[in-house]
Amino acid sequence: MAVVVMQHAAGQAPTAVTRVLAAAGLASRTVSLAAAADPSADLSGIEGLIVLGGPRTAPSGPSARSGRPASGAADPALVREALAAEVPVLALGTGTRLLAPARGARAADPGTAADRPLLELTPAAGSDPLFAGAAPPSPGLRPAPGSLDLPADAVVLASCDGYPEQAFRIGASAWGIRFLPQGGDTEGTASARPTLDPWGEQLLGRFATLVAARAEHTAARAFFTRRADAWEERFAYQTPAYEAAAARLRLEPGGRAVDLGCGTGRAMPALRAQVGPRGHVLGIDVTPAMLAAAARHGRTRHGHLLAADCTRLPLPGACVDGIFSAGLLDHLPDPLAALREWARVSAADGVLLLFHPSGRAERAARHGRALDPADLLAEHNLRPALEATGWHLDAYEDGADHFLARAVPRG
Repeated sequence: MAVVVMQHAAGQAPTAVTRVLAAAGLASRTVSLAAAADPSADLSGIEGLIVLGGPRTAPSGPSARSGRPASGAADPALVREALAAEVPVLALGTGTRLLAPARGARAADPGTAADRPLLELTPAAGSDPLFAGAAPPSPGLRPAPGSLDLPADAVVLASCDGYPEQAFRIGASAWGIRFLPQGGDTEGTASARPTLDPWGEQLLGRFATLVAARAEHTAARAFFTRRADAWEERFAYQTPAYEAAAARLRLEPGGRAVDLGCGTGRAMPALRAQVGPRGHVLGIDVTPAMLAAAARHGRTRHGHLLAADCTRLPLPGACVDGIFSAGLLDHLPDPLAALREWARVSAADGVLLLFHPSGRAERAARHGRALDPADLLAEHNLRPALEATGWHLDAYEDGADHFLARAVPRG
């Protein structure tokens, strides 16, 4: 896994960037925007993306022959894919002219450099995942000239009189800082080897920390985002197995059911059938693209959809009668923490059902490996894990055609 640094300059990323990333335990690799072809849109192995600026006029060589503006108006597919999958993105200086157009907005009007007022953080910066708690920008940092047409979901984080939109967030995971880096590339200068002032290095360090903290979710979103559109059709044959498994919850009419890691929500119709029109069904997944696919397939007719971390559920305690989770638990970085959280939200007479439409042996054979004795889903591992986190295993099936474990809260 690595952070990809996109820049127009050939060679390695600026030393300040690689040093800050390394201090956070992150590897990095550089992609040149001066090449004739766009960078690959494959997000595999990418934990984050840093987009650096470059010259404001088109250079000679491959970039000029390709017709690509050096300002970044080419809108590389990698940036678009990162935004769609909520891979953390940080664009600096003229690199911001790649970010906003990737969400359908116009690039910045370069404007003219002049005496400019000091930058100030907006009130929204106080609750922003990257800017919250950050010091005000250094007095030596000056706003970039010109304006930027931001997409509708953008949040302005730094501004000044006459030069708005100096720093902004798009969605939940992409930031643009137009006035950085100072002393190298900004929207008013044209150095090919940008540098960072101390404030910029501190902000980059905060971004690196955020990337590291989100790495597990980033990998999941990157994997499932590109597969979301075809997921339902590819696995439609499994729907009867999901329906049969969900029925094992044996929920009462009026009950409250949650499908954790719901994907396209294939279990939601069966959950709705159990709890009836007076009940409540909630599908939760960490990948917005999967939830969008679920909505396209009509799952909102059966319940609500929510993007959330299944280990930190935005639910009160003891509010759920049935939890259905297919193919999720053993892929989580801390499955015991997840089981404790699920026990927290479960009612005293609630039920947890873990499911997969194929057995452990079949899945191992499909991937060309032997069964692992350390597999969390092996009964000798799962039973004590459940007991330690507030559950009691009352049914366990690991056959050729499915895996199922049913647990209830410990009294």
